[in-house]
Amino acid sequence: MIDAEFRSEERFARLSIAYETEEEKKSVNSHVDSIIAKYECKPEEIYTTKVSNGKEVLVIEFHDSCDREAGEVFEDIMKSLNITNCS
Repeated sequence: MIDAEFRSEERFARLSIAYETEEEKKSVNSHVDSIIAKYECKPEEIYTTKVSNGKEVLVIEFHDSCDREAGEVFEDIMKSLNITNCS
């Protein structure tokens, strides 16, 4: 199951997408890459980290320059992955 968590502060926005299987990993990365390519403003950081129970998390961070556009990018990513609930 793919799930997401969003965090935002002044001049900072982060979307974390957790997945378990290799198939989910490929799907997440493919969707994220294609959606980010559509936008002029690019994230400052994209990285993956391992968490408990064999899950991995892809983290996408926007800083100062893309406050408003980050929300659009994150919404497009979540829609493309059929994520309906984000904590």
